[in-house]
Amino acid sequence: MLESQSTEQKRVALVIQYLGTHFHGWQRQARHRTVQEEIEKAIALIVGHHVTLHGAGRTDAGVHAAAQVAHFNINSKIPPHKWAAVLNKYLPSDILIRASSEVDSNWHAQYSAMYRRYRYTLYTDARPNLFIKPFCWHYYHAPLDESLIQNAIEPLIGKHDLGAFRRANSKRAHSWVEVQEAKCDRDGSFIHIEIQADGFLYGMVRFIVGMLVQVGSQERTISNFTEIWKNQLREQVKHSAPAQGLCLLRVGYPDLTFSKEIWFDTQPKFVFSY
Repeated sequence: MLESQSTEQKRVALVIQYLGTHFHGWQRQARHRTVQEEIEKAIALIVGHHVTLHGAGRTDAGVHAAAQVAHFNINSKIPPHKWAAVLNKYLPSDILIRASSEVDSNWHAQYSAMYRRYRYTLYTDARPNLFIKPFCWHYYHAPLDESLIQNAIEPLIGKHDLGAFRRANSKRAHSWVEVQEAKCDRDGSFIHIEIQADGFLYGMVRFIVGMLVQVGSQERTISNFTEIWKNQLREQVKHSAPAQGLCLLRVGYPDLTFSKEIWFDTQPKFVFSY
């Protein structure tokens, strides 16, 4: 499909869901399948030329997204609110555009965001389950105390240098992060850890969860966990939680045009009724 152009350029925002299992992350890469590239290819098929997609954040290989946000500029006769339906006809089955909308030319998916929120899901029953395997870390090696995890993450709230939870090849200029909310709760065999911040370091959430599991299993004390991140003892952070348990839950903006049911909490939680 080659769509005829309009004379007026518009900025279109997208709310995007994807299953990260078979992607090498969000950002376009030369020799790997990525979410950004797949969506850009779909847009190019529609308009006949390359269009750059700007995302709110970069997810790692294997990480899912319930409501990633991105934007692109386009000269097109397709109404902005119809881009979601048009793109979904060209996208693979592991990407879905929830909605699309026109935004102001000064609005930016990354720089206009107030926060990003991630959820990590742990499955603690000893019995494996194929239907939840792609979306959880199956941790059954030792009992996990969610109250210990909650007590460990509460001090993270605020603005801190979290360099202890940063991958060595990160290109970010500094390690300061303002954590706005951090919580842990249990629902039966599932433990959910959610962290909301103004931004995230490369690998940060998975490093934090890897250490919080050690706290929850009483392999590591809360005071030791706190000492490590407060003193940026990166060499003591050795374990990263598996990617499949992590999901970009939402991105918050002061003026997002989409209704709340489109973007706020669209990752279902598993519930077993025995």
